[in-house]
Amino acid sequence: MTASHHPHDESTTLDSTAHLMNRISSQLADQLSLVSLNGTRRPVPPALVLVAHGSRDPRALSTVRALVERVRELRPGLPVHLGHIELNEPRLPDTLARLGTAEAVLVPLLLARGHHVKQDIPEMAATAQARTRVAPPLGPHPLLVETLYDRLVEAGWRTRMNDQTRRASAVVLAAAGSRDPDSKLDTNRTAHLLADRLGVPVVPAYASAATPTVQAAVRALAARGRHRVAVASCFTAPGRFATQCAEQAPWLASAPLGAHPAMARLVLHRYDQTLATRDATVPELASA
Repeated sequence: MTASHHPHDESTTLDSTAHLMNRISSQLADQLSLVSLNGTRRPVPPALVLVAHGSRDPRALSTVRALVERVRELRPGLPVHLGHIELNEPRLPDTLARLGTAEAVLVPLLLARGHHVKQDIPEMAATAQARTRVAPPLGPHPLLVETLYDRLVEAGWRTRMNDQTRRASAVVLAAAGSRDPDSKLDTNRTAHLLADRLGVPVVPAYASAATPTVQAAVRALAARGRHRVAVASCFTAPGRFATQCAEQAPWLASAPLGAHPAMARLVLHRYDQTLATRDATVPELASA
């Protein structure tokens, strides 16, 4: 009996081989990037540690890991690690412990200043042997606004509107919320930047610890004749707050920021910015 031929098996083998070759090529590029033109080994740059909040939503961990991989693709040869404040592994203290006494820059995957950025992350870093600096949060920044804009367009936001549609349209910028007044200042700044980009009002609203809520912001906009309201998700990854805010959208809601290319560029910008600053232990508001 002649054995039957399965084209699918052949394509699967080819796909696996291609994936293996891509991994080998990537690893080789990482090694070559550490060697200078004269053959000497370049010094290893300070490690980049992305600091995520953590979530019980399993989508959050996979989203943050995808962002880590995108950062690695943009900067071959840079040691890139992940640590969580809570709820997910690896925890930040464990990540820092594995670095030993190496130098590292901690980039919070948080979108405004608040307790985590000002207290929790620096306190965890202070107990580690690694020589650490803490970068500012990701927002406010034009690259964050670029991501918010693209996510809205992906959700169905029209880039071209007539005057009547524009007068009826608005956006609620849904954020986690914090009791820290600096957090609200940062979110307000992001809302202003997004409003300039969209050409419609953008009202900040919060899932907890601050006002207004998303529902209250939607009602306030409706009272002003803005019935075509979208909710822009100002969350790094899916989670309970992001889901609750999206459910309040009367029209459309954008996806969390995730592993958007601009987010990866923003992470690396904060890393580079921190290395260029003498004292980055206490994060400062920076939008450039």
